[in-house]
Amino acid sequence: MLGSTHGTFTTDLRARVVACGEQPTRVTVHGVTAVEGDKDVSGRALHAPVPELDRFFRPEVVAVVGASDTEGRPNTGITRQLLDWAGRVGARVVPVHPTRTAVFGIDCVASVADLGALGVQVDLAVLLVADPLPVVEQLAEAKVRFAVAFASGFAETGEAGAAAQERLAAAVGRSGLRMLGPNTNLNAFERFREDLEGPAVALITQSGHQGRPVFTMQELGVRLSHWAPTGNEADLETADFLSYFAHRPEVGAIACYVEGLKDGRSFLLAADQAARRGVPVVAVKVGRTEAGARMAASHTGKLTGADKVVDAAMRQFGVIRVDGLDQLQDTAALLARARKPVADGVVVYSISGGTGAHFSDLATAAGLSLPTLSEAKQDELHQWIPPYLSVANPVDNGGHPVGDWRGRKIIDAILADPEVGVLICPITGPFPPMSDKLAQDLVDAAEATDKLVCVVWGSPVGTEDAYRTTLLGSSRVATFRTFGNCIGAVKAYLDHHRFTTGYRSPFDEAPRTPSPSFRKAQALMRPGHRLSEHAAKQLLRAYGIRVPREQLVTSAAAAVRAAGLVGYPVVMKASGPQLAHKTELGLVKVGLTSASQIRDTYRELTDIARYEGIDLDGILVCQMVPRGVEMVVGVTRDPLFGPTVTVGLGGVLVEVLNDAAVRVPPFGEREARDMLDELRGRALLDGVRGAPPADVDALVEVVLRVQRMALELDGDLSELDINPLMVLPRGQGAVALDALAVCR
Repeated sequence: MLGSTHGTFTTDLRARVVACGEQPTRVTVHGVTAVEGDKDVSGRALHAPVPELDRFFRPEVVAVVGASDTEGRPNTGITRQLLDWAGRVGARVVPVHPTRTAVFGIDCVASVADLGALGVQVDLAVLLVADPLPVVEQLAEAKVRFAVAFASGFAETGEAGAAAQERLAAAVGRSGLRMLGPNTNLNAFERFREDLEGPAVALITQSGHQGRPVFTMQELGVRLSHWAPTGNEADLETADFLSYFAHRPEVGAIACYVEGLKDGRSFLLAADQAARRGVPVVAVKVGRTEAGARMAASHTGKLTGADKVVDAAMRQFGVIRVDGLDQLQDTAALLARARKPVADGVVVYSISGGTGAHFSDLATAAGLSLPTLSEAKQDELHQWIPPYLSVANPVDNGGHPVGDWRGRKIIDAILADPEVGVLICPITGPFPPMSDKLAQDLVDAAEATDKLVCVVWGSPVGTEDAYRTTLLGSSRVATFRTFGNCIGAVKAYLDHHRFTTGYRSPFDEAPRTPSPSFRKAQALMRPGHRLSEHAAKQLLRAYGIRVPREQLVTSAAAAVRAAGLVGYPVVMKASGPQLAHKTELGLVKVGLTSASQIRDTYRELTDIARYEGIDLDGILVCQMVPRGVEMVVGVTRDPLFGPTVTVGLGGVLVEVLNDAAVRVPPFGEREARDMLDELRGRALLDGVRGAPPADVDALVEVVLRVQRMALELDGDLSELDINPLMVLPRGQGAVALDALAVCR
């Protein structure tokens, strides 16, 4: 049996390693300490090293393989751009060409093999060749650190291309260098503005074009520090850049456009590093629909994964998922530049009652808290705002004062309220000089406070001085063009800081050694087969999950004896590995109260099974369990993330209700409780229409024990379904009435 929930998920790693006669080797990278080679009980890594990519983004020596200066050739334009970029970052360029002596006046070497004779360390090789595979092996001999492969025609083109990419990836793995691409572009070598200050946004995109809106935010005054166009990710992947950027001091937020994840665990380990350091990660992840998933696969040759699993995994580690590129840029910009909130309250300040009401409706529906200002604060505001206007929140000023100091007084008074952490001013259209004065007062107030000030500039023109110069000229005001983007970004900002406050990595507490239950469970596994209900319940019992009293019998007489031992009334069910949905076949009978009913039911169940051609291992005679809330708890395998745990409303309508939440192990008790809060039917657990509250603690315990089972039996178990799990009234526990298990 497992111990308490807490004991299930905590292990003294040092004591375990020393007890085995091995001294733990601890590594510290960018302030993150872990045990080298540390793995969880399923064999998955619990630590991923942060790649040293400084020399990729800021190389000292760059080799351009296939460099050209012949006008009209594609390689010439790329060579010219690389020379410009190298000049900006202070790098020396070495052209590589078999027949030229110089390119753009710079001496060439004839081949990659000749790079070693230069007597310098080449940091980065840019491969302007159709087939990078032969070059990779030569780069390894020259001890080049990084390479970029632009060539296409790999996994994005189908099976033959995927095989070619596998050969390329294997060669890179043997070489010791790290490679970006193939099927990438020049985005990493763009011209970044160096005149902008403050925390920067770092950008990761699998599609170069999809990153353009974020890159052009520089023209709106938002600093961008890096752009990693990952392409097909034969080697370097999104996770590598995510963990690297999370440790860069200049990076205030990371914006990602992801089509497919190369490896689910690598991505989560990288997101975990960002969460530990409080660095916000905002991501567009395509593949929400079947059409989107097909297009993503054809573009980058990767699995998109079950979208619900991807969504849950991102939430577990604080990744903020958005849908549009406009949301990506607005949310990332706000999170990069805004200071930590001092309060969750949002106040809407408007020059129009209609605008304030509209915005407040949308903000409240999105989950933002709009507290009613105190009577004292309202009295203070009415010193400068006519008494017939409402200032409870939203604050309607009837028209921002233009000719004197009152406008700034109003804004300062709102920001001084201790319940207010965010002030939002929606300006649906320019109305000079009022809107000009309002914009300036908001900027001046924002410069004097550590609270967040947001403006929605709704003008479709966007050329007004109040917008282009006053608002965009301030790094302390977050300016938006739409209500929706503003509300979404503010919610993400508040949610992010709630998430990171007190964040504890689940990888630190993940189980590393099998529990005593593991050996018992392994003995029950039947590789490649589905277990009968009786065997599946034995599996649950091995992990301390409560099941009804029951006996498996093979005769009517034995069924009568079993009913006497179990205690009337009883349930009788057919049990066999082929049976997945017994109720539909009439193979479940409940409420049996006499020996004659037992004998008749035994014959009926076996007759049905014989007629349907179903092999049975016997008939289960089970304890009748009192009514409670029927839930489902299960395990499935995701191709990207491995085992996943699901909890939802159960019973015969489980597929109709489709009310379930999913998590990717490892996770702790807080996440298990959050799963329940996501359910539309959550109120059933609290008790409705006179029903008593259910034993939520027992349900959470089952979820955590199922997670432990999923991890320990990852190599043996492909699917588990406990349905229904009857959650009894508070203090009475939870009982697994039926179970299905499929072995790998």
